[in-house]
Amino acid sequence: MTDPTVIGIFGPTASGKSPVGVRLAERIPAELVSADAMQVYCDLPILTNQSPHGSRLTGMWELAHEASVGEYAALAHAAIDEILAAGRTPIVVGGSGLYLRAALADLALPPAPAPGARERWARLYDGEGATAAHARLAKLDARAAAVVHANDRRRVLRALELAEVGASLVPGQDRLWAEETRHPTLVVGLDVPKPVLERRIEERTRAMFDAGVEEEVRRALAGPISTTARKILGLDEVATLPREQAIAALVVRTRRYAAYQRKWMRRVPGLVMVDGDRPPGEVADEILTLARTRKRLPRR
Repeated sequence: MTDPTVIGIFGPTASGKSPVGVRLAERIPAELVSADAMQVYCDLPILTNQSPHGSRLTGMWELAHEASVGEYAALAHAAIDEILAAGRTPIVVGGSGLYLRAALADLALPPAPAPGARERWARLYDGEGATAAHARLAKLDARAAAVVHANDRRRVLRALELAEVGASLVPGQDRLWAEETRHPTLVVGLDVPKPVLERRIEERTRAMFDAGVEEEVRRALAGPISTTARKILGLDEVATLPREQAIAALVVRTRRYAAYQRKWMRRVPGLVMVDGDRPPGEVADEILTLARTRKRLPRR
């Protein structure tokens, strides 16, 4: 492996990524860059578990903003390049696998669909039926039609959107899981036993309610909110359910999300697993040792 100039820290929610990143930044000249699809929004710091220590690309968009991976990637690349130019080490911390890869690599992201495309293809699908919509897809993108079932409405519509602008749901080269990164990078994954992670998730969820997440959500929903912001984990549960029911529902959803993140972690190219069930400082020391075996990082 080429000497790393960037460090990436990935892991499921509640695995301790942010505290480890902070401890690591205390040991070398470094700056944190967030790679979290929910933490890009302001006004919901409790619900999205934003670190009090702060990092770049955290809380940067209003809730009315429609987020996109492409827009995030451009900002992340600029932030990483600026930190490197200043002689510091970018530490990219995230639990959103796609955002992490977008920050570290040049992904061939699909172009934006034409205005109103989703609604137009939805009318075709709902009006003329799944078979007709799938047949149209087969004419526009035979490879996508071969892997998407006609009854999978969401994916058929997405494939039609992409085909219309010359892209494909099944690209010829999968850049998402390619080894290449924009800069030499060490990516570590925090491995926390499932029972420990589940306990942390429940404890953190209850702490969020003690910290006032219900009032935070009420204030946030009083203003405009985008479709992407509405996907923030726990927003609906906190807004609509009594406290104990909301806590229980959010714990279940968060544990499912953590399981999904663990699957992502196994697919990140070149990721090195480290034991995350330790004090953050110990984990940071191991990451620093791993990095220094590949590159002599500066000391504070």
